[in-house]
Amino acid sequence: MDWIRILLSRCAALSRRRTLDADLDEELRAHIELATEENMQKGMPRSPARIAALRAFGGLTQTRETYRTQRGFPLLQQLGRDLSFSLRQLRRAPGFTLAAILTLALAIGANTAIFSVLNALLLQHLAYPQPERIGTIFRLVQGADPYEGRHSIDGDAWAQLRDNVPSLLSAVSNGQADGVNLQAGSHVEYVHAGRISAHYLDVLGLHPFLGHNFSEEEDTPHGPRTAILSFSLWRNTFAEDRGLVGRTIHLKGDSYTVIGILARDATTPLNADVYTAIQPSANGEGGGSNYEVIARLRDGATWQQADAEINRAWRSWAEELQKQYAPGAAVSFRSVPLQKAQTATLRPQALTAMFAAGFILLIACANLAGLTLVRMSRRTPEIAIRLALGASRWRVQRQLWVENLALAIIGGGAGIGIGFLALRGLLSLLPVGYLPVAGVPLDGVVLAFTLAVSVLTSLLFGMLPALVVRKVNIRSAMATRSLANPERLRLRQALIAGEVALTVVLLASAGLLIRTLIHLESLPAGFNPDGVMAAKASVDDARYHDPAAFHKLLDESIAAMERIPGVEHAAVALSLPYERVLNDSLTLGDGREAGQQVQADVLYATPGYFATLQIPLLAGRAFTAADGPGTQRVAIVNQAFVRKFYHGKNPVGRTLQSGHSSKPVIVGVVTDVPLASGLNPIAPLESEETYYIPAAQMNDANDLALLHTWFQPGWIVRTNGPIEGLTGQMQRALASVDPSLPFSGFYSMSDLEKKTLAAERVEVALLGSIAGLALLLSTLGIFALVATSVAQRTREIGIRIALGATVGQAMRSNAGVGIRATGAGLAIGLLGCLAALRVMRSVLYGVSVYDAPSLLAVVGILAGISVLATTLPTLRIAKIDPATTLRDE
Repeated sequence: MDWIRILLSRCAALSRRRTLDADLDEELRAHIELATEENMQKGMPRSPARIAALRAFGGLTQTRETYRTQRGFPLLQQLGRDLSFSLRQLRRAPGFTLAAILTLALAIGANTAIFSVLNALLLQHLAYPQPERIGTIFRLVQGADPYEGRHSIDGDAWAQLRDNVPSLLSAVSNGQADGVNLQAGSHVEYVHAGRISAHYLDVLGLHPFLGHNFSEEEDTPHGPRTAILSFSLWRNTFAEDRGLVGRTIHLKGDSYTVIGILARDATTPLNADVYTAIQPSANGEGGGSNYEVIARLRDGATWQQADAEINRAWRSWAEELQKQYAPGAAVSFRSVPLQKAQTATLRPQALTAMFAAGFILLIACANLAGLTLVRMSRRTPEIAIRLALGASRWRVQRQLWVENLALAIIGGGAGIGIGFLALRGLLSLLPVGYLPVAGVPLDGVVLAFTLAVSVLTSLLFGMLPALVVRKVNIRSAMATRSLANPERLRLRQALIAGEVALTVVLLASAGLLIRTLIHLESLPAGFNPDGVMAAKASVDDARYHDPAAFHKLLDESIAAMERIPGVEHAAVALSLPYERVLNDSLTLGDGREAGQQVQADVLYATPGYFATLQIPLLAGRAFTAADGPGTQRVAIVNQAFVRKFYHGKNPVGRTLQSGHSSKPVIVGVVTDVPLASGLNPIAPLESEETYYIPAAQMNDANDLALLHTWFQPGWIVRTNGPIEGLTGQMQRALASVDPSLPFSGFYSMSDLEKKTLAAERVEVALLGSIAGLALLLSTLGIFALVATSVAQRTREIGIRIALGATVGQAMRSNAGVGIRATGAGLAIGLLGCLAALRVMRSVLYGVSVYDAPSLLAVVGILAGISVLATTLPTLRIAKIDPATTLRDE
């Protein structure tokens, strides 16, 4: 038979070249042994032709009797032999093996790190008993911009829920832990305090290991002041004193009785150091939507039953509430699982990152499939020999699958290590409290995910090479010397085009986020940040609920700071630039706009505020020491306020109506200062409509107490020297006025900006890293495609040059392989961007979804990279000697 003669001649030729091809000789012997073993197991007779072929190569190394003595599970033995053979094959191709493992490790590592965060956010159950029975309840407003979205509830709504929904055990909190001052003897410490109602800890299934939870009597307005401490605060500040329960501590300037100590592993959504009773009411804080609700289903109840009771209890109240919004607005009340509510703002970002990491995995699979196809081209004669010796195509395919699986498992193990390092780096970028979970571990779920990804990867990048086996023609594969295969080249080009298309989408997404961050960072500051240092302190203190004591603190502390050498100005304001401030409803008092109700940001400031920050005064005057409690109330507005409410006309002299009796007169206009958005739910930083009032005219004790529950005022100094070293001097200046009032933190203006834009920076860093990895893998894929094409066509190129083609023509011809694949990928990727980028609308600000500069930059980067990746491999063509090529032919 022809194939037997071909086999004999090839084996004889290989035997004569043992000294030159020792590795190939041993490899081919192994293939013959595997094929012969398979024939024997199937009971196939050894024909004289096959025996002659084997003897021509060097003899049969295993006999039928060897297999008769084998015992155990045949399938496991076959897989073991496949694995052993695969490892030998991988060891003989170190370049391919290292490239494959590194590609897998990077792709699987990225997926492992991001899935760890996704698992902690969305899949892990909260660490409470029966977490599926815990939920949160909120008010949903639809069709009433800018009020559209989720809202907390007020005191009246809480009373309705508490008394008329028997299916739920409900409780409320203030939504976040506030910074307060704790005094234990002479020790003063800044801690985070959460305010919770009775049954809050019962809803979570938590009980103090010392003492008891808040009772309903302790949670009534003007009830006794009691506190529950976290285990860490009890251990670190009170040295685990078991006698502390029943004693008093000084918190916020008042005496509180300690009634309980939480267990070591107890945590709440507030994650506070100390908890006090919120004592909810329909007035003050309870007059606005400031209560966050959590609830637990009682035994035998369902969420459907609870929802029906909720809407029945609130129906008439909701109808009245709906009238406050524009016609067509809808108000409803919803319950959702607590974990879903806690992660609602992070879920889109986490899913987007996971989706992007999936792109990386697909790109890696395409790269590996291309590399494996090249290796298959080189191994075609070997596979043909195995098939000629009687091995079934399924047997060869199985061995290739095992080889791919071994690669994937090794790459997955390396990916776990890279994922661990990447996760640590990612968590270090996240701001404190960004993740509403206690930790992000690499647990069993993550490891199972990594294993599944490894197996899936082996299937994906092993699919094409395995299918190629089914098309191997034994006669042509053994007879031909050329490794080039146009069909496989086109297949590799298609894989590269797919890689480039996915990379275009990732690069465009990262580019849009970068453009958004640049836009936010380039917003006009409206002030001079150089030489400015700020510090914040909690004045949520009983001593400073008295307006006279509060004003005395501000005046004396400012005077003390102005005495610091080098300090030119000092001031205090309710909040600092780049921070969120209080939102207030007010009415325009006179002129054509009289009676118009508007929403604006409001903050108090001392007279030196505008001079300290060097905020330009555009019209009117700044605050002075004469603007005191007994004088005409005044206000200063910013440009955004004038543009929106007065259509750009000078409003100095106009009046505002704030509250029932406050009618400040506008005395000045200043430039816009960026603030963390409170009115626009999309923009993280914006120059919103703002008005300022003098701190000296804050003379209502209830207003001060409520305001300082939510906000910490900031002390600001401007120095003519470096700001380093100011922190200690500022703290000593404040201590000279009140030794028991510590600063909670010190900030430069750049620190505040970075803090506000921390989430956007994390998104840019994360998606930018993924896009960079995709670009690297695509570049390597293009390079490998052209390099392989040059290597496979070396003889053809030499003959062409010998026949008159120039080196330049040959280089352009081979570079076209990569250029065409890249061009197709760019076209497909840009079309994909039209659909894929729409999902990014919610995270973009100041940038269009189809931002032309971003897309042009992506095209330019990929075009430049592809030219470089296709040019470098073709430089080898210049070294081809046509004479040597013709002699080989």
